[in-house]
Amino acid sequence: MKRCEVLIIGAGPTGLVLALWLSKLGVKVRIIDRTASPGTTSRALAVQARTLELYRQLDLTAAILEHGHRVPAANLWVKGQAAARLPFSTIGAEFTPYPFLHIFPQDEHEQLLIERLQAFGVEVERETELLGFNQDAQGVSAQLRRADGLEEHCEANYLAGCDGAHSTVRKVLGIGFPGGTYQQVFYVADVQASGPALNGELHVDLDDADFLAVFPLAGSGRARLIGTVRDERAEHPEQLRFEDVSQRAIEHLKVQVQQVNWFSTYRVHHRVAGHFSHRRGFLLGDAAHVHSPAGGQGMNTGIGDAINLAWKLASVLRGKAQASLLATYEIERSAFAQRLVSTTDQVFNFVTADGRLAALLRTRLTPRLIPRLVAFKSAREFLFRTVSQITLNYRYMPLSTGNAGQLQGGDRLPWVAEGGRDNFSGLNRMCWQVQVYGAVSASLVQWCSQRGIPVDVFIWSEAHEAAGLMRDAVYLIRPDSYIALAWSNAGAEVLQTYFEERGLNPS
Repeated sequence: MKRCEVLIIGAGPTGLVLALWLSKLGVKVRIIDRTASPGTTSRALAVQARTLELYRQLDLTAAILEHGHRVPAANLWVKGQAAARLPFSTIGAEFTPYPFLHIFPQDEHEQLLIERLQAFGVEVERETELLGFNQDAQGVSAQLRRADGLEEHCEANYLAGCDGAHSTVRKVLGIGFPGGTYQQVFYVADVQASGPALNGELHVDLDDADFLAVFPLAGSGRARLIGTVRDERAEHPEQLRFEDVSQRAIEHLKVQVQQVNWFSTYRVHHRVAGHFSHRRGFLLGDAAHVHSPAGGQGMNTGIGDAINLAWKLASVLRGKAQASLLATYEIERSAFAQRLVSTTDQVFNFVTADGRLAALLRTRLTPRLIPRLVAFKSAREFLFRTVSQITLNYRYMPLSTGNAGQLQGGDRLPWVAEGGRDNFSGLNRMCWQVQVYGAVSASLVQWCSQRGIPVDVFIWSEAHEAAGLMRDAVYLIRPDSYIALAWSNAGAEVLQTYFEERGLNPS
């Protein structure tokens, strides 16, 4: 019987990131997957700015930036003409080191994660299926079927279901998955093409034709087309070929396809699990939430789930936190998933709705309204911050407390790079840490030093004030780099109380 501390079901990006984060934190994991090999095609493309920020803790960001494609802007088209352009680089330059949309296809993404996981001596166990599991106060006992057909038992402290929308883990836990299925059938095609929409930027058709988005890929003339199929063609999507989909939207975007490398169709659901955990079992990624591809949020949200849960599992397993810490995973991630599904629903329904009124809104009102909106700096910034996930926060939740300046406990720490010093550089550490902008008391530094908590002190500047930070305030940062506590002129006793009240040991 094999034993591990965390058994991970599913080796997509969510499961792989969870395994990698836990492995770096010294947790013994097993990761299994039913498939014989990693996927060679994928629908998920976008790596958002917040994911790139968090990936610095695993030294993954540079590799992804090197091998992917940086998208500087998004373009909206109506009636065969470009109607509005949203330049990411000028909008997000003040907020993140990564003010762009980065394209790195899921299959390549997974291969990178697998290679990094192998460096920790962990291999994905392929053609291995979860048959069921039981759990009690001591742990989880799982029944697995291996590639050779033999069955085995695996003992683990915790089990993580990263096994997709049809999750076996979710079914065994008896957790509901309410929601629905979009009427439209999606198609995705990897193509070699030419035309004005093949300029390395993102292009979206907002016409009364079928929805279509053109995502640039690395390499000249390569693109990923993601569109919808409606009317009688959608009745048997498994029989569709690229030649069968409507050419209206493709023609509106002036895309000339020379070669189709691969083509697939699928239906999209909008669902959120009733719970993200039950006792020692957890749901992450598509096992916990699925939604439309609007905004390129899906894969990034699953990765965020994994990062949120990883440090909490490691803390509990190493005796640095009470088991009650794990309850905050569902509290923090479920709230975000609910908001995300609602938002992507509204966007998707707008761009795909049938009817004369919907068409008028897209073709008449939107082309006039969007250029005027993006002319306002605040509107441009709101769009970028939302899509990039840098606005995601855990305010008013059990691990979040206090406020200082414009920041509250639960916020993402604002990025400031000034005088050759980047305040995100210390966030590469996977530990509790403190940042102070201005002066810090010797007693607080001593208290932190005794517990192995790094303290970074920055010389106060106008840039810090502009970012919303407060002079001399103390910002306690969680291992996943979110602000846990924000307090003006906090002393050691404030930090001591924070950890004691939550049953946490930062050392």
